[in-house]
Amino acid sequence: MQDLYREHILDHYENPRHHGMIEHADISHEESNPLCGDRIRIDVKLGSEGDRYRIADAAFTGDGCIISQAAASMLLEDVVGKPVDEIDQIEPQHVLDLVGVPLTAARVKCALLGLKVLKTGIKLWKLQHT
Repeated sequence: MQDLYREHILDHYENPRHHGMIEHADISHEESNPLCGDRIRIDVKLGSEGDRYRIADAAFTGDGCIISQAAASMLLEDVVGKPVDEIDQIEPQHVLDLVGVPLTAARVKCALLGLKVLKTGIKLWKLQHT
């Protein structure tokens, strides 16, 4: 089973989903992990349904290890279409479940960098727009 997850991770690293930048993004945020040098930038285009916003599209760019880049790809594939308010509810374990293999403590930080960037970007956007 772990071989299947390893292939899935490698596929997301070699063929990332939602990779690139979004022109005129509503949200753009970038962070890095100073311990390992991983860097991720996430752009989000919002859509609205009444008074609720949802993630209409999202894209990421960055540099780093296989885990950080594949996890960002998996995360964005998972969140596109979801209401923005649901993003706050995503637990770190959800991303680790998407990755699907046991990780060392250092690699957990790599896997969760995309979630941190996404949540922080949304939080900053909310501060400006509420």
